[in-house]
Amino acid sequence: MKRVAFLFVLFAGVASFSRAQPAHADAPIPILIRCDDIGMCHAVNLAAKAVLETGIPVSMSVMTPCSWFAEGAEILKKYPNVSVGIHLTLNAEWKQYRWGPVSGAPAVPSLVDSLGHFFPSRSALFGNNPSLQEIETELRAQIDKALRAGLKIDYLDYHMGAAVQTPETRAIVEKLAKEYQVAISRYYDEVDVEGGYSAPVANKLDTLAAKVNGLQPGGTKLFVFHVGLDTPEMSAMEDLNPFGPKDMSKHRNAELNALIAPFFQQLLREPRFRLVNYRMLKQEKGLGAMRRPAP
Repeated sequence: MKRVAFLFVLFAGVASFSRAQPAHADAPIPILIRCDDIGMCHAVNLAAKAVLETGIPVSMSVMTPCSWFAEGAEILKKYPNVSVGIHLTLNAEWKQYRWGPVSGAPAVPSLVDSLGHFFPSRSALFGNNPSLQEIETELRAQIDKALRAGLKIDYLDYHMGAAVQTPETRAIVEKLAKEYQVAISRYYDEVDVEGGYSAPVANKLDTLAAKVNGLQPGGTKLFVFHVGLDTPEMSAMEDLNPFGPKDMSKHRNAELNALIAPFFQQLLREPRFRLVNYRMLKQEKGLGAMRRPAP
């Protein structure tokens, strides 16, 4: 615990997470589109491919513990417009589809249930008093697996927020980002914009377009998407957490359709906006410009 606390102070203080200078009022509003859960299943991978085919700069976060990671990795390697991140994963939330640690359950016993799967929720995970050393071991294994698969990694983020649940676990993520020389999502003063995942299926496109049309200057606008196809595979998945939306596969399919709709693609390309991804932010701002977001 003392070592992690020291690393927390070291990373937060020495890494110079400085506030970015405000953009010129006439400058295009930067928009960053991040698609999560790549590699979760075949339906998500095909949806990700459809987004990549539009050619827009996009960030995509891959889940290395999942069964369809290999396919997702091969898709991502084919598109130069994508910035790849690791969706650091410590939960497996689907009743009929469970996954476990890349490092193997015997190596990280405090992170898994009796069957060797990740816990479905953050509360269940941290109620099991997980070892900080085991968390670091597993998160490092996930990054290394992606690198072995030939992916060029630009950033880290966190599935369901579990990897940054506490100051100690956040310090581990920051330590790994520094070690692997990658960015962390939300560390460039991004402004989260809810893109309409909770909107009714029939209103996804209108909701998303209204959000973009209403953007005001100030920070990079971060839209997080969870795209997928409404297939039998995805429709069979039941979220073990009560906050998950019903008809998940229909919501994800509608989100995909809104994102790739010609009308919305044309809107994104208007001169008043500038599409960016995490590779671009890392190159333009540098890792030293990162700053831990406010709680």
